[in-house]
Amino acid sequence: MAENLKDMYKNINKDAFPQFMDISFRNSDSDRQTLFYEKVQWDIGGEKLGLRYGENPDQPAAMYKLINGNLAIGGVETVLQGRYLASDVELLQSGKHPGKINITDVDNGLNILRFFSDTPCSVIIKHNNPSGVAKGETLADAFHKSLMADRIAAFGGAVILNREVDLETAEQVTEGYVEVVAAPEFSPKAFELFQTKKNLRVMRIKNIDRLQDFAYSRFMDFKSILDGGVIAQWSYLPKARKKEDFLPAVCEYKGKEYRVNRQPTDKEFDDIIFGWLVESGVTSNSVIYVKDGVTVGIGTGEQDRVGVAEIARDKAYKKMCDRICWDLYEKSWYELTDPEKRASIESVVKDEHGGLKGSIMVSDAFFPFRDGIDIGLKEGVTAVVQPGGSLRDFESIEACNEYNAAMVYTGQRSFRH
Repeated sequence: MAENLKDMYKNINKDAFPQFMDISFRNSDSDRQTLFYEKVQWDIGGEKLGLRYGENPDQPAAMYKLINGNLAIGGVETVLQGRYLASDVELLQSGKHPGKINITDVDNGLNILRFFSDTPCSVIIKHNNPSGVAKGETLADAFHKSLMADRIAAFGGAVILNREVDLETAEQVTEGYVEVVAAPEFSPKAFELFQTKKNLRVMRIKNIDRLQDFAYSRFMDFKSILDGGVIAQWSYLPKARKKEDFLPAVCEYKGKEYRVNRQPTDKEFDDIIFGWLVESGVTSNSVIYVKDGVTVGIGTGEQDRVGVAEIARDKAYKKMCDRICWDLYEKSWYELTDPEKRASIESVVKDEHGGLKGSIMVSDAFFPFRDGIDIGLKEGVTAVVQPGGSLRDFESIEACNEYNAAMVYTGQRSFRH
C-alpha cells in the first residue's frame, strides 16, 4: 500500500539525547573552562517532549540551554547562564509543538530585534532569513509593514515581535497563516484569538523586554562539519550602530584619491543604520534595499554580488505588484489574470521602480566592481552602505558620484553562513 506522504510531517521523534551536555575548552587538566547545558523540554499534553524533529522529519534533534559555566577567550566572554531567550521559551500554545526550524527562525528574529528595542518592530522569518522587517508607530503598524514587504513569503513563517501583542496586531496575524508568533507578552484578548488557530505555536519570551541587554553580548558559535569536526567562533556583532560609527567613502588608487561627493542626509542615515543592523540576520552573499524603516527587497545566499543585487531588485518589483494587487482586489498578484488590470499595476510599479526610488542599498561585503552597485543606482537608490576595502573601491565611488548618491563604509564585513 502506498505510503501516505502527509504522515511524515506528523512524526514526532522522541529523542534519545542525554539530559545534560558539557563542552570544555582546556590547555591542560588544570586549565579548563566548561560550559554546562541542560536539554529543553515542554509539557505537551501531559508528556515531557523536546524538539519535534530537526531540519527534516527524519532527523532527531534536541535543544540545550546554558545552565552554568562561563567562557573567556581572548578577552571575550560568553553570554552568562540564566539570561535565556529562544532556548527557554514558554510554550503557551503548542499546536504541533516546535521543531528545530521553528526555534532557529525565532532565534534569528531575536538576533535582528535586539538592535531595535527603542521602537515597535516586527520581523517575519522564513527558512532562517527575514522576509520582512519593519519599524512602526505601533506594533500593529510595524507588523503590517513587515507583512506587506513580502506577503507571499510570509506564509507559514515565524512572526517575532518586541512589544506585548494587542488585539489589533493579533487580528492581523491571524488573517494569514503563520506557524509561530513570539513576543514578550500577549493581551488576554489577543491570546484568546490565537487559541482559535489550533496549529499556531504561541511563544512567550519575557526577556524580549530586556533584549537590548543582548545587543553587545557574544556567544560561542559551533558549526559541525561532515567528518564530525567542529568549528568554534565568537558570534558576530555589528560595530557601526550610530551615525558617527560609519566611515567616509574614500580610497586611493594608483596615487589618486577618490572621495564620494555627497554625505547621507539624516533621513538616509536612519535607513542606513536600520539596514546595516538588519543585514546581520541575512544569509550571505546578500544585498538588501530598505526605505523608511522597512525592507523593500531582500536578496540572500547568492554566489555573486551582481546576481544578488538583481534578485533583491526583482523581488522589490514583484512584491510591490502584489501589494498593490492585494490592496485593490484582495488577490495575490499570481492570481490576477485580467491583462488590463495587470498592465495598470505594472505601469505604476515601473514608474516607482518597485519602490526602490529613494531607498538605501545595503551590502554585507564590498563591491569588487561597480556593476553590482550600478544595479541599485539605476533604480533610484540614493545612498549605499557597504564594508569597503575592495581594491577597486574607486569604481563604486565614481558610480555614486555619477548618480549623486551618498555612500559610507562600515569597515566591517557582515557575512553569515
